[in-house]
Amino acid sequence: MKLHNTFSNTIEEFKPINGNNVTMYVCGPTVYDYPHLGHARCYITWDMLYRYLKFLGYNVKYCRNITDVDDKILKKAREEQTTAEVISRRYYEIFAESMKKLNVLKPDVEPFATKTLGEMISIIKDLIRNGYAYEVEGDVYFRVKKFKDYGMLSKQPIEDLVAGARVEASSIKEDVLDFALWKKDEEFGYPSPWSKGRPGWHIECSAMSRKHLGKTIDIHAGGADLIFPHHENEIAQSECANGCKFVNYWLHNGFVTINKEKMSKSLKNFVTIDDMLANYDANTIRLFILTNHYRMPVEFSSEALDGAKSGWKRIQTAANDVVRYVGKDNLPDITDTEEVKTFKEAMDNDLNTSKALAVIFECVTQTNKAIAEKNIENAKKYAAILLKLTDVMGFNIEKERLSEDELQKRLLSVIDDMDFLSEEDRKLSGYSLMNKIIECRNKARSEKNWAVADKVRALFDSISIVLKDTKESTVWEEK
Repeated sequence: MKLHNTFSNTIEEFKPINGNNVTMYVCGPTVYDYPHLGHARCYITWDMLYRYLKFLGYNVKYCRNITDVDDKILKKAREEQTTAEVISRRYYEIFAESMKKLNVLKPDVEPFATKTLGEMISIIKDLIRNGYAYEVEGDVYFRVKKFKDYGMLSKQPIEDLVAGARVEASSIKEDVLDFALWKKDEEFGYPSPWSKGRPGWHIECSAMSRKHLGKTIDIHAGGADLIFPHHENEIAQSECANGCKFVNYWLHNGFVTINKEKMSKSLKNFVTIDDMLANYDANTIRLFILTNHYRMPVEFSSEALDGAKSGWKRIQTAANDVVRYVGKDNLPDITDTEEVKTFKEAMDNDLNTSKALAVIFECVTQTNKAIAEKNIENAKKYAAILLKLTDVMGFNIEKERLSEDELQKRLLSVIDDMDFLSEEDRKLSGYSLMNKIIECRNKARSEKNWAVADKVRALFDSISIVLKDTKESTVWEEK
């Protein structure tokens, strides 16, 4: 497998440090607000990499942190007259639920910054002892110009660098580029050798990755907006504290844009994940994101999402049809099929998800053809391929069933027109009522009472439910 390493700006052969074991760190969210489509793009991308590495047979230890101490969290806590812990816990739970809805796997380790303060203090002590950091008036800063490789990740000469998004010029610092490792904060702080305070943003990830993955890790990933200053600063402080290389492969996903501008909370042009899920299902959102190469920007538009919705419906319909046709049991081993080889070739080429999806869509075409020709052998083959490859890419092929309450609500809106139902039938709950209606319709069909059969189909169509008749049974699904 080859991956684009931001540090070298080249596509490199992926070679783990420790044989078949892979360590992978992804910068997680700062939990102070609702997660948006930009977060979805990031975490779906690296979820897909995590799944693919495991598909290739690697033993992956995936760590994604939670930043639960930060200026933005404290600002919101002040606004709401509550504590930082209340704010961070609330928005962490919303984030976790959003990831679950998007079918993003939980990482193997999900550390919280506030639970890793001891490790942060230890690293800061090492940096001070080695002359790479200094304390002034309770704050601790990193001496940027003492680290000769500073700027190598972001490809910026040190003389051209300015303080980054979270680095403020201060008269107490030795140099304007020096960034905070520890900030004095008497109101919301934690005890330390220097002051009651809290850690700088960058030191958090260095401490959590070292604690859970080791001093040198295989993969560090995140959004392209983190290259500078966050990841640049992580490299500096980690390598100066540990005396060794920090990361072998730096991977970064592109932005989600609206009208060619980056989607972000600061620009107030973001769409929350909950807003997205109100209009599109998780598979559609994932297809929208993975249709584009992970390093390229993705332009948000309703047209693109509607296209992804149609594309996903094609995949899901074909998969469900073929599974109904051949079942899920005794499907063949598809490891050495040409389709899987082509899929792997695409993914091994810096995660070319666009070409990988083209393989899946070709399988959709072949699946439909196999069913039409009643070719059981090919139908089983393509059923196995579709189920496997969609799972590797993180899609949930099995459509969620309507809830009992929602189904009953829809049926009750048309039940008055079904004069063949008894009063007892009409008291049944959602799924039982559905089965009774289908039973009555099948009885009408057996008696060649096409008026009743067609009437039921038309009524179901009006509430977005489709009936499919096979030789064995009648099945239904939501449109």
